[in-house]
Formats: sequence, structure tokens, C-alpha cells
Amino acid sequence: MSNPKSQINLIRGWPATELLPASLLSTASQRVLADPKVYVPALQYGPDPGYQPLREGLATWLAEHYGLTADAERICITGGASQNVANILQSFTDPVITKAVWMVAPTYHLVCAIFDDAGFAGRLRAFPEDEEGIDLQALESKIIALEKEEASKPAATASEHRKIYRHVIYCVPTCSNPSGKTMSVRRRRELVRLARKYDALIIADDVYDLLQWPLDKLTDRPLGSKESPEMVLPRLCDIDLAMGKAENDPMGFGYAVSNGSFSKMTGPGCRTGWLEGSRAFVFGLAQTGASKSGGAPSQLCAAILSDMVDSGVLKTFLAEKVRPGLQRRHRRLVDAIHEHLTPLGVTTREAGLIGGQVYGGYFTWLNLPQGFSAKLISDVAMAEENLIVGNGDIFQVHRDENTVHLDGAIRLTFAYVPEDDLVEGVRRLGAVMRRIKAEPTKYTKFSNGLSDSAFVDSSK
Repeated sequence: MSNPKSQINLIRGWPATELLPASLLSTASQRVLADPKVYVPALQYGPDPGYQPLREGLATWLAEHYGLTADAERICITGGASQNVANILQSFTDPVITKAVWMVAPTYHLVCAIFDDAGFAGRLRAFPEDEEGIDLQALESKIIALEKEEASKPAATASEHRKIYRHVIYCVPTCSNPSGKTMSVRRRRELVRLARKYDALIIADDVYDLLQWPLDKLTDRPLGSKESPEMVLPRLCDIDLAMGKAENDPMGFGYAVSNGSFSKMTGPGCRTGWLEGSRAFVFGLAQTGASKSGGAPSQLCAAILSDMVDSGVLKTFLAEKVRPGLQRRHRRLVDAIHEHLTPLGVTTREAGLIGGQVYGGYFTWLNLPQGFSAKLISDVAMAEENLIVGNGDIFQVHRDENTVHLDGAIRLTFAYVPEDDLVEGVRRLGAVMRRIKAEPTKYTKFSNGLSDSAFVDSSK
């Protein structure tokens, strides 16, 4: 029997319809396709590192935001953050030499399959978060232990355009998915030093850096990208570059790269992003076989987005529409949590940094009181309330699920469903928790019959 209640999907990490700049994309597309000087190169195979005007536009925009010197040679255009992770692994790792991929738990769950496909299935290693973003001591102790176990592995190698790293570290330093935490500057510097020490490449998904907002009262005014110093923390790639070449990296490939994307700014369907790193790393990435053969990915979309970047309309759209919209949505969700879940003992982190005044991204992480199972709550919510939420185990590192206990947490997405559904969804979640608490024996063996992977595939 179908559930008479309308479905509310709080796991889907998509932008809401009103956060898609369809008219701006339409106008930019018309400008691009009306000028043969623009559309001819845009419709042909692109240069290996990507559409040059977009590289230059991004370099200027990001340099202004982070307070750096613009350098387009440090930017490579990609087919989006996910595609770029695959290209990085193809060009800068080798399962024979690269020992492991280290991932904070909870992690962005869908990225695990990309590492699996690159030959690292069964070699993804989890390490825990702490209040500053990652537990660095736990990470280093695990790396040391693995180094001892696999001391006989071939040494890392480097060629003129490529370097094979000994380890890979994957993280989302700002507005982490799923926990919402932002890594402190101190911890960022420590992580880069650790990567240099153990020949590790840090792949930092920086997709939410430009999607942050202050936590003060809601306002109708535009929200710029630098409303607070907390919104412009240095990226790991910038910290690494400022340290200069390491002795064991004479070619200057570096140890951290920034994986950027337009998906949360202009829509995932654009399938366009960028990587920023050292010049040597960017050139090496551009030599990836798929790019050499097929030309730079997303060439036409890159030309359209370049028009939006250069004209300033994208920056204005983020300030006037996206950040205020996400700020308002987050506030409504948090208020609903305080009303319906806090009395049940549920807690959540409202600022990215400890004691901070800024939040960002798409997600809120709920910590359940002792005695509640996130998996059970998720199953009951779907069956009885037609409510879809992400139980914590979904965000485990594949095949290393025992390192961190996550069945006491739930992820909610506030970016996608209508705003009133955010409130109603939290109300339904609270109702489920109260019923489970009142009648625990009724739900002892309750299950929706879906594995976590099947549940994600049906709901993402």
C-alpha cells in the first residue's frame, strides 16, 4: 500500500529549482553561439588544460577571493569534481605503488566508488573526525602502521610530467559533506605537513568554499563571498604552495590540489569544474589520455560559464540568490530541529568552525542520543512517514566500516526540497523518534528490506 503522505527527500544533495540560473545560462548561451569568434573554438576540440578564457576568468576570481596572485597556469578545466578525481587517480597514482586512500569518516559516500574503480577497492582506509575537522594523530598513526606492513612495496616514482604518490588523502576541508564541519587553519597546515612527510597527495573537494554565509539574523541584502574572515580560509593547495618545493619533490608537483565545481553554483548538469594546484601538477593532469584524445572536457559549457564569470552575473547570482537562499533554508531547518528534535536529545553543529559564526554547504549532521539507531529511524521514517533521510552508516568508508561508529548520526539536506517541506520533514522525523522511544519492542526487527547501497541508488 502506498503511503498517503507526500514524499520528502532529505538525502538528495541537489540544488533547489529556484537556485538554478536557467535564464542566465540561456542568455550566456545565446551570446556564445551568436559570435563565431567564440562558438567556433567552443564547439571544437579544446586545448588539453581547458578553455583558456575560463582558466583566466577563474584565476582572477579565485585570486581576488583568496587574496592571491592570479595564475591561469595553475588551473585546469575539468568535467566536474567527480570526473576530475578519476583523472587525478589515473595520472598520479598506481595501485602497485600507492599504498592506500585515506578518507575521513563520515565521508562523502559516492566518491568511494571512484577510488574502487581506479584499483583501490579494499584499500580505502578510514580515520575519524575531531572538532577541528580531522583527527590528525589517528591518521598519522594509521599511516605509520601501514608503512611498516607494506615496506616492500616499490618506491614512488616521478617522470617529466607525472608523479606517482605513495598515499592519497581525500577530504572536504570547508563545509564537509556530510558533517558540515570546516577544518581549522591550524589543522590545515598540519595536514599539509603530514602529506609532505609521507608523500601523500591531498585531494581537497573545495566545492562549498563560495557557498557560505554568516549566522546572524536573516537579511534581504546580497551576501558577498567575504562577509567574514571565516569565509576565506586558505585552501590546502595554497598552504602547500606557500611552503615551497619539498626536497623530495624537485619537479614541484606539490602535495595538495583543490577540486572545484560549478555544480552547486550553476547546476550539476553543466558538468564543469576546475582543478587548482601547482603548475607542474596542472600540466601533468592535462596530459591525461582522455583529455589528450578527446580534448578538454566540457568545452562548450566552459565557454558559456566563462561568459557568466567574466560578465559578473554569476558572482551577482551567488550573492543575491544562492547564499541568501541557502542561509534562509539552513535557518528554517535548524529552527525546526530545535523545536522537534532537541527536546529528544538530538544535537547538531550550527557553525563550521568551533565557536564560529559561519555555516555553508548543503548538509546538517544530527547526533542522536544514546539508544537510538539511525538505520532503524531511517527505515521507519521511509515506511511510516514517506520521509527519506541519510542514516550515518551510508557515509562509511567502503570496506572499512568498523573504524568509526556512525549509526548514531543522520544527515539532512536543506538545499533541495521546498522550504516548508524542510520543517515538515523534521517534524515527521521527531514523530518517528517519539514512537520508537515509546514502543521499542514494536520496532525491534523493523527493516525496509533495502541495503544502504540500494537505498542510496533509489533516493540520491
